[in-house]
Amino acid sequence: MSGETPPKRGWGHALLVAFEWSTLAILLLIGAGVYLFYAELRPMVIFGLRQDFARAIPVQKVPAGVPSLKSADCGKCHREIYEEWKTSYHAQAYTDPFFQAYWKKDGEVWICLNCHTPLANQQPELITEVPRDRVEKAVKAPNPDFDRALQQEGISCAGCHVRDGVILGPFDDSVAPHPTQLDPKFRTTEICYRCHQVPKGPFQFYNVGPCGTFPEYEGTYFAKERGMICQSCHMPEVERPMAEGGPIRRGRKHLWRGGHDPEQIKSALAVQLAADPPEPKPGARATFTLTLINAGAGHKLPTGDPDRYFTVAFRVVDRNGRVVKEQTDSMGRWILWQPVIVELYDNRLPPLASRDYRFSYRTPEPAEGLKLQVLVRYHILTDKAYETLKTQYGLQGDHPYNFTIYERELSLAGPLTADVIPLGRRPAGDGAAACEKKGSKPCIRCS
Repeated sequence: MSGETPPKRGWGHALLVAFEWSTLAILLLIGAGVYLFYAELRPMVIFGLRQDFARAIPVQKVPAGVPSLKSADCGKCHREIYEEWKTSYHAQAYTDPFFQAYWKKDGEVWICLNCHTPLANQQPELITEVPRDRVEKAVKAPNPDFDRALQQEGISCAGCHVRDGVILGPFDDSVAPHPTQLDPKFRTTEICYRCHQVPKGPFQFYNVGPCGTFPEYEGTYFAKERGMICQSCHMPEVERPMAEGGPIRRGRKHLWRGGHDPEQIKSALAVQLAADPPEPKPGARATFTLTLINAGAGHKLPTGDPDRYFTVAFRVVDRNGRVVKEQTDSMGRWILWQPVIVELYDNRLPPLASRDYRFSYRTPEPAEGLKLQVLVRYHILTDKAYETLKTQYGLQGDHPYNFTIYERELSLAGPLTADVIPLGRRPAGDGAAACEKKGSKPCIRCS
């Protein structure tokens, strides 16, 4: 048998071999394509680069007449401003536990520092080149002017006010022991734009960008009729001396209350609760309508970080606290992050807009002990994201990340409280007062 000729392999075997090789080639091409996409095409960060924040603000020298660039030295004369700044998220821009955890999650990529510690003096490395706008390929060099103590100050006094040995500000007639100069940017939104309008990059299909507060801004009522800018809400006007012993001027508080401050959120959001019928009876169906009104913000609510959102919850509970019926809705952004970034849905409240949330319930007989709970909460991030930061990225301690903005509890067995209005009617003369109690002028809906 050993001398027999092996049987010839037919065309089927040749097709099988060709299929195997072609499959291998396709897999190799797919692998190469995926590598090329992530290494050369898709940005490493969730935003694009723009020239004004792609580099840190150049190293600044200490102006004459000032001991150092540290904010505490500014506070020796500008005491009230310094005390306000210390309470702000600008002062905590670098040390904030949430930033540190998120930054660790993002591989401590240098580009984040250009807003969280904007001066080159605050950064341990200098970026000399960013080939093809690929942040992970940036060419770095040690920074001989790095000041670690100044880094801890985040967005410091010097970060906004010191340029080329001069203290910049909103006045052209300052008398000070150091050089001063008027910079008109301090009287416009331009001073905020660098870090509060982050653009989208390649393969990032946001509506406007990951943090797109500026394009959201309502340009007619707030901007033109009321002449409001970012500072109108986030740096309220105040009359006082700018420095110890100086003349009283109209300046601004250095607080920058915003998306981390529940009181600031409350000042922008008006809430009304209505019932139909106005006096629900046991055995009958009642519809409760909660109306949220973006009455005080010139941008969408929420804005800024794409993780932020609201929840609106209706809950019927019995006398033992057992939930009988529940309904929850969300208001925010839904974004697909991989393989490309696609903003799927955005139902946030534009400026001056309102939205109704309805809840229907047939009250049984008897209704004693039944209560309706209505709750609006503001979330900086989801529960899952919070736990991820704690378990994987070093978030230490317990930090508030959601806040109650509105809460009411109504007995379904008796008359409703006075702040519940009949559906379709506005409380006579109370609308503007309700808005003004929140610290803002009456909204369009109430005026």
